[in-house]
Amino acid sequence: MTIKDRVIAIIAEQAVLDMADVTMDSTLESLGIDSLGLVESIFAIEEAFDISVPFNANDPTKSDFDISSVAAIVAAVEKLVAEQHG
Repeated sequence: MTIKDRVIAIIAEQAVLDMADVTMDSTLESLGIDSLGLVESIFAIEEAFDISVPFNANDPTKSDFDISSVAAIVAAVEKLVAEQHG
């Protein structure tokens, strides 16, 4: 399973959706993921990829981890994985 597929699977699980319902253009808001779901998604991503996500749960706009879309999250995770294991 690719990084993209694993991230989509985690987000789909949090949104209680099928993976097919999560597109790269989807936003967490459009998928019905609230702030608690976001934090749970971040924890799941950290665990799945053995990375540390630089994320400020109190103010996501002050984070280096872009959560604006599924594509942005996938790109951020790919970057962190490459840095961690590179």
